[in-house]
Amino acid sequence: MEPTEWAGVYRSGKELYTLNADPGHRVYGEELRTEGGKEYRQWDPFRSKLAAYLLKGAPSDTFRGVRRVLYLGGAHGTTVSHLSDVLPEAALFVIEKSPTAFAPLLALARRRSNILPILADAQLPERYGADVGPVDLLYQDVAQRAQAMIFGENAEACLAAQGLGLLMLKVKSVTQARPAAAVLAESRREVERHRLHVRSTSDLAPFSREHLALAAHW
Repeated sequence: MEPTEWAGVYRSGKELYTLNADPGHRVYGEELRTEGGKEYRQWDPFRSKLAAYLLKGAPSDTFRGVRRVLYLGGAHGTTVSHLSDVLPEAALFVIEKSPTAFAPLLALARRRSNILPILADAQLPERYGADVGPVDLLYQDVAQRAQAMIFGENAEACLAAQGLGLLMLKVKSVTQARPAAAVLAESRREVERHRLHVRSTSDLAPFSREHLALAAHW
């Protein structure tokens, strides 16, 4: 198991791993591997768009200095759990709207003290922004038509001056009538309307053929 350029992320061959903060327990059926007395969890890029983003060339400073995270669209906690491994000292505020998805997320939080789940609508950051406060990393994986607007409004509410925003843009949730390039251009304009600067964009294929990653900062 070799450390990668991203702090807290490891590699064995072509596969990514994180150091398991909850030894002996899987979250989504992932492989567990023990080396040197430590247990690692395989991070599947076909199940986690953040892992796909790393493998598609994410900068080495992606997790550097991150102490507070706002995660929009936590679902059942697949990617959340790996961020919990990668950032063991950070507070992860995880927004999820669906009560059905929130139940396993809450169960995950009972085992991992740095996960702080909030049952709320990501379209309404005014309802949780004061509780979350400024964050170093804003991560969004919300399959809604107004994804870019939601991202921008949450950035305005919670992203710290030196923070990084990562939007996992699901093209078909915006529209099925226009090509991905047009959707990306429109989303980029919306993000920039909120005064953010787009640092990079990445196509997440072949891991996720419907998603593009957009990285932004102030």
